[in-house]
Amino acid sequence: MTVIKHLTKGLKSGIGVLALSGLCITSVLAKDDINIDYEKFTTDNGLTVIVHEDRKAPVVAVAVWYKVGSKDEPEGKSGFAHLFEHLMFNGSENYDDEWFGPLQEAGATGVNGTTDFDRTNYFQTVPTPALERILWMESDRMGHLLGAVTQDKLDEQRGVVQNEKRQGEDQPYGTLFNHVVEALFPSGHPYNHTVIGSMEDLNSASLDDVKAWFNQYYGPNNAILVLSGDINAAEAKPLVDKYFGDIEPGPALAKWQSWVPERKANTREIIQDKVPQTRIYRLWVSPENTSPTATDLFIAASVLGDGKNSRMYKELVYDQQIATNASVFNYELQMASIFGVSVDVKAGEEPAKVEREMDKIIAEFLRKGPSRDEVELVSTKRRASIIRGLEEVGGFGGKADTLATGEYIAGDPNYFKTELEELANSTPKKVKAAAQQWLGDGWHQITFVPFEEHTAKAEGVDRSTGLPSIDAETQLSFPQVTETELSNGIKVVFAQRSTVPLVNVAVQFDAGYAADAGGKLGLASFTTRMLDEGAGDYDALELAAELEQLGTNL
Repeated sequence: MTVIKHLTKGLKSGIGVLALSGLCITSVLAKDDINIDYEKFTTDNGLTVIVHEDRKAPVVAVAVWYKVGSKDEPEGKSGFAHLFEHLMFNGSENYDDEWFGPLQEAGATGVNGTTDFDRTNYFQTVPTPALERILWMESDRMGHLLGAVTQDKLDEQRGVVQNEKRQGEDQPYGTLFNHVVEALFPSGHPYNHTVIGSMEDLNSASLDDVKAWFNQYYGPNNAILVLSGDINAAEAKPLVDKYFGDIEPGPALAKWQSWVPERKANTREIIQDKVPQTRIYRLWVSPENTSPTATDLFIAASVLGDGKNSRMYKELVYDQQIATNASVFNYELQMASIFGVSVDVKAGEEPAKVEREMDKIIAEFLRKGPSRDEVELVSTKRRASIIRGLEEVGGFGGKADTLATGEYIAGDPNYFKTELEELANSTPKKVKAAAQQWLGDGWHQITFVPFEEHTAKAEGVDRSTGLPSIDAETQLSFPQVTETELSNGIKVVFAQRSTVPLVNVAVQFDAGYAADAGGKLGLASFTTRMLDEGAGDYDALELAAELEQLGTNL
């Protein structure tokens, strides 16, 4: 169940919520001020275990990472890593049932798994009394899976994955990565195919393939187990030995090294698709995620296209008003990364004109580089984001995820501190040099253009089965709450936690869309969306800049 991270905005009936999340940005952001204490050990059968103690709540985040992804798939077996991830949720030899029931019963949260080019991971956060249950389940599917994998299960999950592929590619611009990986990475490169794979290869997957994949890649010596929360290493070691100690290790595996293809010629393709407007993608190959240059390219991407005050967005969307959105990213991977620019052309504007203006912005950046203020702003925002994630023991960006990521990509659970240091030490000169090195010729451009289509799908969801079914206690320890009231009548509720140097401010108004007047439906929602478009003496851009300087999320 590959997860796509996204942000949502909305109002609950009767209540509008304005939330601020900021950091005390001083010496707190220095590399040595932030640390995740952990103990790391390796079992006799090769399992790498990382334990971090955090007693603020009676829960433990449990993450199991396997050092295998789509890059490890042989020719003709694309999509197999992701297909296998699905099979891991469908029962093991000693618990031959779906994965989620026992965890819902125990009160687990954040139960999921993801597959990427480089790795596959499984994670959840459980109440402390349920820790042995999840360790039993994780070890059972690590060491005792194949006896429960049947042809029926394989066929079922093959269909689920193929449907997931159809749904993704039927979305506007949904076929993008099919074209990106084939254009940027040559035949034979491990990144030359997408994570979800091709329909043909998925159809060819057999039970023998499942067994071979499991035996080769899912041994304890190719895995990382992270326990973060209400546990320490002394408590963890006997539990890990109890549940994982008898699992046979897998074979020794070759480790992929950096492979950044050299591209000298610029290439283009135009794709007609079911899209609402023309979108231009400009893409380059960039260095692997452990390269110090990756941090400088992240800063370059952020200066060019992260937020309303970024160069690309401000120039094309605000000033010239020839685009409706502009963003820039650096998708970091183990062997090579992908740097990309995305611009949505405003209706009625010529794509060629938008492309010329985009080129001017890139050319000026390569010529002059970023300002010191721009570099410091991005550095502050990114470091604040990393630190903000460390408030949680589990989940995306939480401490378990951070420790596992560092161990996987660099053999250092606290590798995030290296990133903090690189961000703090970056300079306009370094960012400019990185951009000049990697963002010259050799790009590939994909332009999606809309076309009219007036046909219905041949078949839809099977509704004869009726409504979809809906299937799901522990004690919580809340901080002490203090309440008071200001002289103007505003009620204040204060709760202190000192896990990370972070302040969350939530302002609630007893008026949401339920209070809209009959002739002005949507007024509450519209008003809330205007809150970041200026306040007091600040216009929208100035307000955004002030918030960004503080490392604040609004």
